[in-house]
Amino acid sequence: MTGPSTSMPVAGLVPAPRREPAQADLLVRNAKVFTGDPARPEARAVAIRDGRVAALGDDHDLAHLVGPGTKVVDALGRRVIPGLNDSHLHVIRGGLNYVLELRWDGVRSLRHALAMLREQAGRTPKGQWIRVVGGWTAEQFAERRMPTVAELNAAAPETPVFVLHLYQSALMNRAAVRAAGFTRDTPDPRGGQIVRGRDGEPNGVLLAAPGALILYSTLAKAPALDEADKHTSTRHFLRELNRFGLTSAVDAAGGFQNFPDNYATVMDLAAAGELTLRIAYHLFPQTAGQELADLKRWTETVRPGDGDEWLRLNGAGENLTWAAADFENFSEPRPELATGYETEFENAVRLLMENGWGFRLHATYDETIRRDLAVFEKLAAEGLFPGGNRWLFDHAETVSADSLDRIAALGGAVSVQNRMSFQGAAFLDRYGAEAAAHTPPVRAMLDRGLTVAAGTDATRVSSYNPWVALHWLVTGRTVGGTPLYPASNLIDRETALGLYTRGGARLTGEQDVKGTLSEGCYGDLAILSDDFLTVPEDVIPDIESVLTVVGGRIVYATSEYEGLDEAIPQVTPEWSPVAHFGGYRSGARRVAPSGARQASAVAEAVAESELHRRWRVARGSVPDTTPSFVDPCFEH
Repeated sequence: MTGPSTSMPVAGLVPAPRREPAQADLLVRNAKVFTGDPARPEARAVAIRDGRVAALGDDHDLAHLVGPGTKVVDALGRRVIPGLNDSHLHVIRGGLNYVLELRWDGVRSLRHALAMLREQAGRTPKGQWIRVVGGWTAEQFAERRMPTVAELNAAAPETPVFVLHLYQSALMNRAAVRAAGFTRDTPDPRGGQIVRGRDGEPNGVLLAAPGALILYSTLAKAPALDEADKHTSTRHFLRELNRFGLTSAVDAAGGFQNFPDNYATVMDLAAAGELTLRIAYHLFPQTAGQELADLKRWTETVRPGDGDEWLRLNGAGENLTWAAADFENFSEPRPELATGYETEFENAVRLLMENGWGFRLHATYDETIRRDLAVFEKLAAEGLFPGGNRWLFDHAETVSADSLDRIAALGGAVSVQNRMSFQGAAFLDRYGAEAAAHTPPVRAMLDRGLTVAAGTDATRVSSYNPWVALHWLVTGRTVGGTPLYPASNLIDRETALGLYTRGGARLTGEQDVKGTLSEGCYGDLAILSDDFLTVPEDVIPDIESVLTVVGGRIVYATSEYEGLDEAIPQVTPEWSPVAHFGGYRSGARRVAPSGARQASAVAEAVAESELHRRWRVARGSVPDTTPSFVDPCFEH
């Protein structure tokens, strides 16, 4: 035999017909794909089949997956990323109220914000309130101030107006004070203050001192939506989140969110296949003194993991017992928690561990975190904690290095939010620049190998726009541009993106199927308006998705892709602020705005520019020279 045989006998065998690989349901091509997978960080095309990533590669590599039923999307060279995952978002509560709210998120001048309020007053029916509920701060306005009660009265003389500012305060016009039933005889609730004038009558200002219960309980007096409108409201809120490339969220429950009543809407939508965001939710005891009874009842009826890839129970929290909760109102001194709260808190944690429940825990200050860790360490000495259960601290703004080491030793994680981008100025005023420089110490968390996930804590403090949070992570600046962090507490853009994708997936135990664009993972992605990895820093907050995909479904589409997404019902009720103003306002950089929106954006930008000039003059930053409206070319 002089060489290897090039054939072999096949007598009696019939060659099998060639099997073509199954076609993709969706192919995104001509893209700059950031996969988030270190094994294959980049690609040019992504194929999705049966809701999962089927293949990645160059355009020609995946061409054979295109068949008659394949929807092919040309990304036109844009950046594609894994779908974003907000690890701490009050999405269920936010959805139930979204269409009722006038959002000032992203509005850049108080003048424009008040004009929106005045216009809304003209269409709001009698008996309804105008609600501005979070997502903004005075620092974002060119005027650098909050509105006054007098301005609210002038904008809406007869319509109740409630304006929430962070977890610090709320402003109410005269009509809202009457509608809420506040009089000179109304007592201040515990932890809050109804501010009064010289005559003893409420003047429209509510203060969290330091607790926010007074703010939320007052807001709860406003009319709620009926069941049909709650469904529509939630669908539009999810669509709004999809607009920014969000495909998943971990719902942190929160006050006034009872289980199962307030979860019925998302459960109905999940059953009907109408969710466009994957939600892992938590259960939060609502009534002080009843927490253990609630937790025990839940552990006997439901279990973490119940549900499916669209809606599933993740655990308890973010509060387990009310006595263990601190409040993050940086305009007020740090609250001193009651002596001895640990006994009830330990009983709650013990109950959860014995029943295989993980949890998330609200803790702003290191003083609270140290006390909680002592309870965990006691249970760990008994072999009970964490017992294979996932657990994490939320917020952790002032967590110390020692506490981080203790969290790591107990197998914990941390979820951080960009509350400092909205409350950083207040923190600076109270605690100073040195303390603010590592509030929270994100870099130190990562250096210890902790699982760290990012989110917003929207909708009542920070905005739900994830790109504002990502801007904060990589620049260390507030929404008003105030620098907070040195380079040692900043992270690069790819790391930040990982906190918003893989980080959240780890908190829900879904890291094998979510957070990267890898074969077998969920087909969740976003095509971005601007390349997050390369654009100038000041452009980051204005990034949006032009096409968002969840499980292979196109759930949001605009620009060249408008009309490719799924239809949803129109906003109801018809007087809804969202029906007229939409949600977050990205200003002049908004993707492909309509002519009317573009004109509005330009007018708003002009107004902001002039108001900001006046503000700088008042501070002595620039001379007071009246701007000329004559082109200098015609002066000679």
